[in-house]
Amino acid sequence: MVKKILISILLIGFVIGAYLAYSIYSKIYFPNVTLTKSGTEYFYIKTGSDFTDVSNSLYEKGYIKNRNSFEWVAQKKSNFVNNIKPGKYLLTEGMSNNELIDLLRSGKQEPVKISFDHIRTVQELSGKLSKNIEADSNSLYELLTEKEVIDKYGLTKNTILTLFIPNTYEFYWNTSAEELIKRMAKEYKNFWTEERKEKAKKMNLSQSQVSTLASIVQAEQSLKVDERPRVAGLYVNRIKNNMMLQSDPTVIYAVGDFTIKRVTGKHLSVDSPFNTYKNYGLPPGPIVLPSIKSIDAVLNYEKHNYIYMCAKEDFSGYHNFAVNYDEHQKNARRYQKELNKRNIR
Repeated sequence: MVKKILISILLIGFVIGAYLAYSIYSKIYFPNVTLTKSGTEYFYIKTGSDFTDVSNSLYEKGYIKNRNSFEWVAQKKSNFVNNIKPGKYLLTEGMSNNELIDLLRSGKQEPVKISFDHIRTVQELSGKLSKNIEADSNSLYELLTEKEVIDKYGLTKNTILTLFIPNTYEFYWNTSAEELIKRMAKEYKNFWTEERKEKAKKMNLSQSQVSTLASIVQAEQSLKVDERPRVAGLYVNRIKNNMMLQSDPTVIYAVGDFTIKRVTGKHLSVDSPFNTYKNYGLPPGPIVLPSIKSIDAVLNYEKHNYIYMCAKEDFSGYHNFAVNYDEHQKNARRYQKELNKRNIR
């Protein structure tokens, strides 16, 4: 009888032990991540978040089925609950609590790709960048317009945009505004090689002035990249001859209405340092963030004698170039005639 009781107790103990072992194992290794939209989704942990914030967010977004098991395993995992790492994490359907916590405590984020072009203002750039990182547009804008920051990089409020070389860059989502600008300054330094700086020096232009001229070239020839060195050469000739640049895109920038299709006398009279019909030399800064190809088009400008250009009347995107005003007037009349014919105002 005693033997039977002992066996029964052992069996009950074994069952209880097996149940507890199974319960623990399931909490740790069974699937707990559920994603309704797709097989993968991104989970963001904001800077300054604590464990409760993470748990609340995972549960409220429906990413975990069992919150209690997640929190139980998290408490058992060393160096996690009190060491939350902000960032962007890739969750996959069916992850266990163990896999999820290992991912979050590792800090192994998914990088975000940031690219920017056709940017005209610091405000526009700040808004573009903030869509991909944690830092908001206001913090970026405030930093990029702060005199101390501008002075640090030897720029002005009109040239600070030139610090940003358009390309595609990888960042971590929780990159701060300060870290982003520091990274861009590093990329700027890498871009301006000794060869590029030497070419700028031979043109008697600073790096910012090269970018400013490149912005005009790009605005004048936004479609046909192969023509940009010729357009750059034209403006270099005008600068050398102490002529006004007389670039329509600078007038549009000065007016601030980027829907203008045809620049008229009313626009040409606007009083602004960016209006190259009223001021000699380059404007105080770029009118658009120039691409690498545009900057290199200026540094490798085509040497010729052209000082006038006008869009071709076939609307091919290319220009007719001229070495004297009479020739230019003939080109302009053909283009104006076609504008009127197509009722473009």
